[in-house]
Amino acid sequence: MTSLLSTAQGRWLARLLPWLAGLAQALSIASPWNGQPLWWLQLVSLALLVWLLDRERADADPRAWLRAGYSAWAFATAWLCGATWWMYVSMHTYGGLAAPLAALAVFLLSAALSLYYGLAGALYARWAPRRLLPSALLFAALWTMAELLRNSLFTGFPWGAGGYAHLDGPLIVFARSVGVYGIGALAAIIAVLLARVPALNPRRAKSWIVPAALAAFLVYGGVASNCLRTECRPQASMGSAGPIDVALLQGNIPQDEKFIPGGGVATALRWYGEQLMANRAPLVITPETAIPLLPSQLPPGYLDAIAKRYASGEQAAIVGLPLGDGRDYTNSVLGFAPGLAQPYRYDKAHLVPFGEFVPSMFRWFTNMMNIPLGDFRSGGLAQPAFQWKGQRIAPNICYEDLFGDEIGANFRDEANAPTVLLNVSNIAWFGDTIAIDQHKAISRMRAIEFERPMVRATNTGATVVIDHRGRVTHELPRMTRGVLTAQVEGRTGLTPYARWVAKYGLWPIWVGALSIVAATLAGRLRARRLRQASRAASPD
Repeated sequence: MTSLLSTAQGRWLARLLPWLAGLAQALSIASPWNGQPLWWLQLVSLALLVWLLDRERADADPRAWLRAGYSAWAFATAWLCGATWWMYVSMHTYGGLAAPLAALAVFLLSAALSLYYGLAGALYARWAPRRLLPSALLFAALWTMAELLRNSLFTGFPWGAGGYAHLDGPLIVFARSVGVYGIGALAAIIAVLLARVPALNPRRAKSWIVPAALAAFLVYGGVASNCLRTECRPQASMGSAGPIDVALLQGNIPQDEKFIPGGGVATALRWYGEQLMANRAPLVITPETAIPLLPSQLPPGYLDAIAKRYASGEQAAIVGLPLGDGRDYTNSVLGFAPGLAQPYRYDKAHLVPFGEFVPSMFRWFTNMMNIPLGDFRSGGLAQPAFQWKGQRIAPNICYEDLFGDEIGANFRDEANAPTVLLNVSNIAWFGDTIAIDQHKAISRMRAIEFERPMVRATNTGATVVIDHRGRVTHELPRMTRGVLTAQVEGRTGLTPYARWVAKYGLWPIWVGALSIVAATLAGRLRARRLRQASRAASPD
């Protein structure tokens, strides 16, 4: 293969391979045929990229590291385009942006975010040591730093991170300790080891150490992960907060009708109003902006009737709606329960750029689209939980469940930590696409990291109940109107991940990655000094 790519006829293939590997990485996050993650494909596709980077690293050409940077950038661009192509639907189908501009916007966003990975690939090719384990650690550190930058820089957009491919694989056992980015780092180490396997000499006994160690590690992970899912060894530090019955409402209001008076607005007000009045579950939950109007725009007495309905008795409700005066508003949920002087309120903290706020100098872009309610105000992190029936329910809205470090802020005080996580969303913006499966996978990862059930109430899907082991126990068919009733078991205690991410955010992973890079550079500097000393001591 290496000799083929070195020929003039094979150079085009060398430029095409990272794009193909990147598309395979996108497929691994959630396959288009059944929406399930493919952990083995994530490892194989990333290993192919590492093999390409190692090929450039071995080239004596001083510009080889630039070609390596291109390969990593192309891989990441194809990966992110393949994982987030559904943004085209929101911008073109529902936002009214011209199709070529919508497609170009998806590509440019992916290409810009991929610069982090391009830099990681270039630095790996330039700095990687000859020894296997140090080079694997360096690649994992650089690749993880690129993932972390995508999580944080410019508000962050970490959708489709490689760790999500391992939800049903052997590495998921480590989620409760190191989270999704720790899993991604482990996968990066394994990818380097896999990339080196073809170069091993099978006639040498030592050559079998790497594949044997990899196989043993993955078998251990598989056994341990199965034990995690089946709770064959319950964690002594974790406990049950008891059950609560919930009813999750899925209105299936088409996005192109959702904000039209007399159309989707009238349908939403009627259907959600009827369900909130008639349902007898102890806790009734609507999706994000299920009530699509500000309180001042609602029919007289509409919100008061809901508050009165839940002011007494044994039921409570959590309702999604925008709040504000028309100039300054929030994407919020209100909680109604007996004994509350004022409704509980949660305001979305992590807003979507271009959808919920306009970044500086980009007003011209959002003016080209028809996106209602585009200037929200953030509510801040670690807002109090909604307390009902012995449970502390911590809401998050839309893609906020992507940011495990921000959800972790709710776990700083163990005595008041959430027992149930709740996501309310409206993914109708993206149609019946793979985005629904990807978002469900994100919620499953958060459930495993914190060992908390994640309840999801959405407009079009996935409306599901996920238990504290990340298993989907109840689900409504997507793109249908209905009510999902289920019993949810709240949980107490803190996972190792919850403990450290609550105190330090993602800084421990940053420090670990930076330490590996610093140690690598120190080793290179030391080796250079030794070579210089050797040349100085040798006779002319």
